[in-house]
Parts: sequence; C-alpha cells; structure tokens
Amino acid sequence: LQETLLGKYGEEGRLIYELKDQGGELLALRYDLTVPFARYLAMNKITNMKRYHVAKVYRRDNPATSRGRYREFYQCDFDIAGEFDSMIPDAECLKIVHEVLSDLQLGDFLIKVNDRRILNGVFAICGIPESKFLPTCSTVDKLDKVPWEEVRTEMIRERGLTPEAADRIGEYVRLHGGLDLIERLLQDPKLSQNKLAKEGLGDLKLLFEYLALFGIAEKISFDLSLARGLDYYTGVIFEAVLLQPENDHMEEPVGVGSVAGGGRYDGLVGMFDPKGRKVPCVGVSIGIERIFSILEQRVEASKEKIRPTETQVLVATPQKNLVAARLKLISELWDAGIKAEMLYKRDPKLLKQLQYCEDTGIPLAAIVGEQELKDGVVKLRDVTTREEVRM
Repeated sequence: LQETLLGKYGEEGRLIYELKDQGGELLALRYDLTVPFARYLAMNKITNMKRYHVAKVYRRDNPATSRGRYREFYQCDFDIAGEFDSMIPDAECLKIVHEVLSDLQLGDFLIKVNDRRILNGVFAICGIPESKFLPTCSTVDKLDKVPWEEVRTEMIRERGLTPEAADRIGEYVRLHGGLDLIERLLQDPKLSQNKLAKEGLGDLKLLFEYLALFGIAEKISFDLSLARGLDYYTGVIFEAVLLQPENDHMEEPVGVGSVAGGGRYDGLVGMFDPKGRKVPCVGVSIGIERIFSILEQRVEASKEKIRPTETQVLVATPQKNLVAARLKLISELWDAGIKAEMLYKRDPKLLKQLQYCEDTGIPLAAIVGEQELKDGVVKLRDVTTREEVRM
C-alpha cells in the first residue's frame, strides 16, 4: 500500500512510483527493501532476526545508465533486528561491507561513518529549530556532490537558516577523521553539553574500538558531512565509496560514488506495529548495478574478452541430414547435467559451428558425422588447440 511507503524517505519520497490498481487501492512500487522488512517484522511480531535479501526496487529518478543509475534495479540488503548490546551488530554490518568490497576487488574504497544523533546535536547547538533538522540533513547530504558554498546557499535560501547558523554548521560538517576526532568532539565545550551528541560520540568511540578488533579501522572514516537523506535513520549511518587513484593534480583520492550504505533505524518497526512496539534494527544495502557498471567499464578498458555463455560443449555435425544425431546426443548430455548447445539450423556448415565456439568461448565441440555414427563414436575437439580424440 502507498501509505506503507509515504513519510519514510524524507525528500526522496518524491521518487516513489505511485500506482492505482483496478480495485481503487492506492499502491506504490517499493523504494527500498528496508521499509518492507520493517513492516514484515511488525506484522509477524518478530523481535529477533538476521537476514539478507536480494531483490528489485524502483525509483522515479533521472536514469544515468553509464553510472549504473536506473529506475528499476537490484539491491542486496543485510539486516540485524533485535535488542542487543551497543554497536556489536553495527560493527558486523561494517565488517560485511568491508568483506564484500575487498572480495570484489573493486579497488580502493572508504567507508564513511557518522551518527544522526551527532548531526542533530550539531544542529541544536547551532540554534536550528527541531522542525528543520530533517530538511537541513538532506541539504548536508549533498556535500559529497557539491561544494560547501552551494550547500550553504541552499541552507539559507531554501531552508531558511541564518547565514551565521549555516556557518556554524559548516565548521562541524567539514570535519573528518578517526578516533582522534571523536575524542576531540567529546571535549568540545558546546557539543559535549548536548545529550544526544554525547551519546552518539560515545557509541562511535565504541564502534571504532570494535572495528579495530575486526582489523578494518583503517578503511573507516568518521565524516560529519555524511547525513544520508532518508528519514528513518536514528543512530549510526554509513556509506561506502570507491576511490579513484591519486594523480598529480589531486592531493587526495576522490570518491567515484557510493556503492553501499546503511545505518541504524530503531523506530521504523514501531511505525507498523498497532501497539507501537519497537524493534531496534541496523542494516546495509549494497548497490549491485553500481558495482556491475564499474566492473563492465573495467572489462571494456582492459579489452578482456568475457564469455557470454557457460556452455561447455557444442554438439556439431559435418554433413547434411544429421539433425537427428545432434538432438539425440545433446539430449544425453543435458540429462547428464552437462551444459551443451547446438545451432538451431538443420544443416549448418561445420566451419560456422566451430566459429560459433570461438566467438562464444565454448571450449569443446562434440562432432558426430556419418563415419562416427557407423563406428559408434563421438569426435571431441578442443576448440583452442584443435586437438581431436575419438570416444
């Protein structure tokens, strides 16, 4: 139902595909896998669950296919729901992102971490009314795409902040570092007075200790500009970006866009529970299409040939009127669980069949001609070396 999705995504909600079905119900296509997961937990009264889910989601966005931005795309989500001790599940989610991105060998990456409570604390001490927290958050979230000057202008013109407040926010949201920065902010006279920010900083300090034990702390950066535009986050938030290698013109590596993101959303399940019972949750979403587009660009650049098929053997015939022999042999191979194919032509030329093997990278050709049929054998040909054995 449309009402399940509305009011959960902040300004990004305008990208939800809304539909009316024949029965007059107001429906919408799911925008992510998190809100449906929260609804599922509430409906089935589940208070404890760990799961992954790979499925399609839909966004009415401007597609940019070269960058892997589509309107219909796959996400892979991993979530841990339940009442647990602070930061243990959160650290595991980050460990999983690190593991996935390392195993895929996408190059250098960085996982940025922040906490919504710290951001809200920053907004509070900069004199921003609570009603403007979420819209200001959405504006701060643009910092990885546009320079501070543009973000500052939007805060003043569109969000109605005073230039002084915007500048005070700017002093904080441009900071990034590690444990040292957390320690520094815990000593900050204004920020340490804010209960929410203090809680957030304390949790982040613990998180960094766990990440050091997992051996991944060097890939994690505490970044105060990270805001994640979605409304449902309540605590730790994170985003993984791939870095372009350094070159002569740039001092530090530049991000080429987010490939994974997530965070803690402790209030979402309660929204769907008639009694408002809460289930704390933390999760991460990996953008499969973004990763695929990067891998595809790499392959293109390396001029490497990718096999378009998993076929192990092509069943081929050298003479005419042997389609029956091919069908019989391919059927045997299929029944034996061997990946086989043949050309959909009655009498293809042998050269054409072998050429097809070369083009698609099929390693073997099983050839049955009149002589082979008489002798009750099959000639197996290695397409690359052209060696043949009779079997």
